[in-house]
Amino acid sequence: MAEKQKEMSFLGHLEELRWHLVRSASAIFIIAIVLFVFQKEVYENFLLAHRKPDFITYQLFCDFFTYFGLDSGFCHVAFKDHLISLKPTQQLMNSIWSSFILGIILSFPYLLWEIWRFVAPGLTKNEINKSRGFIFIASFLFFCGIAFSFYVIAPISIHFLYNYQITDLIQNNFTLDSHIGLVTNMLLGVSILFELPVLIYFLTKIGLVTPDFLKKYRKHALVVVLILAAIITPPDVASQVIVAIPILILYEVSIKVSKVVIKKQQRDARQS
Repeated sequence: MAEKQKEMSFLGHLEELRWHLVRSASAIFIIAIVLFVFQKEVYENFLLAHRKPDFITYQLFCDFFTYFGLDSGFCHVAFKDHLISLKPTQQLMNSIWSSFILGIILSFPYLLWEIWRFVAPGLTKNEINKSRGFIFIASFLFFCGIAFSFYVIAPISIHFLYNYQITDLIQNNFTLDSHIGLVTNMLLGVSILFELPVLIYFLTKIGLVTPDFLKKYRKHALVVVLILAAIITPPDVASQVIVAIPILILYEVSIKVSKVVIKKQQRDARQS
């Protein structure tokens, strides 16, 4: 009887998980449909915005360099060629896929809320009260990563890559898929990197990471950050530094977060 009750409890958890997944998928699907309906606006004002010479980042960089009396390619941004579509179904499939990716991005806070709702019954009342800010903090960091990627990394990378040419004998003819893939990969990749403090919080809670460990390997982390910056940005020092700085700041914030968690655990241990 006890085994049957335990089995029913396990099946009940599976059923609950199934409905959390169904609601999460539904949220992504609904947002994706809305984005697909307004795909022209999404592409022109978001996914293809970096191909416009008057994009705000280009203007700000131009003003910045001009202020110091320096000539900059950001003052003469031009994209001569249109993106090309090589297959009859390429534009349709690209719009469906990009709508799905953006659906995941926009529904991220709701997805976190569904995860929290599934985990919450197994937490104590004190743990529930302390974890209420998790959704806000994680979502805030995620969208900070999206904004940083969209307004800093993407325009710098696109401006460089579109103007990079080994020789005049080679002509750049970029496809729609390659451009959209570049933009969406940057958005997701950088936004996930911005979740570092949240990841360190949980790793510290389960004892896999300590502040001393993070301090000890700070130099190694710097090397990893620079490598990541080199991968997701053009191969020039300025771009890599621009990307590396916020990630290093997040690493230092993660050390502080780890310290707070350790102190809280030690205080609870003394009280018990």
